[in-house]
Amino acid sequence: MNIILNGFSGRMGAAVLEVTGNGYMNAEVVAGVDINPKDGDIPCYTTFSDIKEKADCIIDFSNHASIKAVADYAVASSLPFVVSTTGHTDEEKEIIRKASESVPVFFSANMSMGVALLCRMATLAAKTLPGADIEIVETHHNRKLDAPSGTALMIANAIKSVRENAKFIFGRQGMAKRDSDEIGVHAVRRGNIVGIHEVIVSTDYETVTLKHEAHSRTLFAEGAIAAADFIVGKAPGLYDMSSLIG
Repeated sequence: MNIILNGFSGRMGAAVLEVTGNGYMNAEVVAGVDINPKDGDIPCYTTFSDIKEKADCIIDFSNHASIKAVADYAVASSLPFVVSTTGHTDEEKEIIRKASESVPVFFSANMSMGVALLCRMATLAAKTLPGADIEIVETHHNRKLDAPSGTALMIANAIKSVRENAKFIFGRQGMAKRDSDEIGVHAVRRGNIVGIHEVIVSTDYETVTLKHEAHSRTLFAEGAIAAADFIVGKAPGLYDMSSLIG
């Protein structure tokens, strides 16, 4: 499987190159795109229009603001693409949705299989304990731009699917008591943490704590490649981690 990698020169781009260099799933990066192109054996361009290489899929590990360029090129080239960035605006999400009408698109706030399982278990816990208080705490490195993380929102929305009246409370301050329909979402930024997500489901008599901790960015690179392999050959549509894990 030949891949065009958007965000070639970034930290996640380096992780994808390392994983493909080790032969993971027989994937190969044949071209990159980055605003700061990096010299090397693999050609890297500043714009998609300069790409000459043929590919089977695009993996986007750049910035949410580049999604229009990714989607436009993918649709024009009839290429599936994997969106592995977070922080998209409503307008940018609509670009992704519209592109999925023409090509297969894999869109997930987190490319970890473990996080996908965490979402599923959190949803089950919320459904099994309908009166429980739920709090989500996410921790990332001090350079992360968006808060709360896209993964925290992904978990919160998964829980909301079984708690239709739930409302998100981002952080907590003031003199108001906790409402039973609240899902608290809290962001911590410190050090060089790759990513920790914790879901606390608590009644007056018991607490269930679910936690996922990423030890290396490699897991996100492997997840993105697995997602790319999954959507190549699929019909146009919007796919996510729940589609992949079945």
